[in-house]
Amino acid sequence: MASWKYLLLCWLGLLLLSLLTVELGAAGATPLLAGGVLLVALGKAWLIIDGFMEMRHANWFWRGLMLGWPLSLGLTIWLSIALR
Repeated sequence: MASWKYLLLCWLGLLLLSLLTVELGAAGATPLLAGGVLLVALGKAWLIIDGFMEMRHANWFWRGLMLGWPLSLGLTIWLSIALR
């Protein structure tokens, strides 16, 4: 697939995930909905890291570091919300 087509698909994915984030945020304030928002944010981070930063071609060590950071941050935030 051409590079511009892949980036266009990534952009459309980010757009849809952003709309989903708004809808989940407007639905209420429960730990389950917060977890949904965080999962959508992880999806957006994955699209940015693999798509726009082109880490899908990188060494697994660096890619794992880049993808591990939003995962660990999202888990920390969700645990702080869930354990309140």
